[in-house]
Amino acid sequence: MKPLELGDLIAIVAPAKAIEETHIAFAKSLFESRGYRVHISKHCLGEHHYFSGTDLERASDLQEALDNPEVKAIICARGGYGCVRILDHLQWAGFIREPKWLVGFSDVTVLHQHIGMLDLPSIHASMPLNFKENTPEAIDSLFDALEGNQLTYDIISNSHNKRGEATGKLVGGNLSILYSLLGTDDCIDYSECILFIEDLAEQLYHIDRMFYAFAKAGILDKLKGLIVGGMTDLKDTAIPFGQDIYALILAHFTYRNIPIAFDFPAGHINDNRALIIGKEVHLSVSEKVSLTI
Repeated sequence: MKPLELGDLIAIVAPAKAIEETHIAFAKSLFESRGYRVHISKHCLGEHHYFSGTDLERASDLQEALDNPEVKAIICARGGYGCVRILDHLQWAGFIREPKWLVGFSDVTVLHQHIGMLDLPSIHASMPLNFKENTPEAIDSLFDALEGNQLTYDIISNSHNKRGEATGKLVGGNLSILYSLLGTDDCIDYSECILFIEDLAEQLYHIDRMFYAFAKAGILDKLKGLIVGGMTDLKDTAIPFGQDIYALILAHFTYRNIPIAFDFPAGHINDNRALIIGKEVHLSVSEKVSLTI
């Protein structure tokens, strides 16, 4: 994947939920201030019920960006829901011949997974919906990823972490989306990988159910490491589930000896640092957590 150069063209597309014009205008100004040209897709600011356009309109916008040789990076405007509805309408031959960065998180995990099936990398990072609230570190990390700079993160270690070191391909994204793709033709091979997960507004027992599904699919036994990002606005039942998110996840790794890092700054949080999905990374969990991408 080629790093971006000043003057390159960036396309902003909305493959899922509709988005307000103010967010797109802010993103366009941001990219232009960093020296890039920006193309806003035809239906990016459209509205069709919940979505930015019909399935075919949204697929057409993304297809145009995938096929346009002048476009060097594709920025997804926001998540929500909708990427899986257009996935099978897309043709990836041109993208395979001339790969380019695709950026997003949350529902965009669907696209990260498919790109991973093509054995190509993509960028899990913030999107125009969130740019105004993001920390400077989150925004800078997005540009570092796009421009080919090494990403090195050193964060405070959570007391619940499991110590250790691992090197492997970084995979993952939104846990609910990964769960929804289990057993499908877009479920990647997790063997020897370091899994990153994050989620938003889920019930604790839903997360437990998802981990059992990953375990019963044999995936947890294949992992070399686990990075847990923002688990934001989690819910509990009227009769409490009985475990917090840390105890819940660790219970699934009692007999699986891999490093686990909690509270990594990525996900549905303002400090949403960029990660390159599909790239080999090194994870070290000790007095601090270090991730080198």
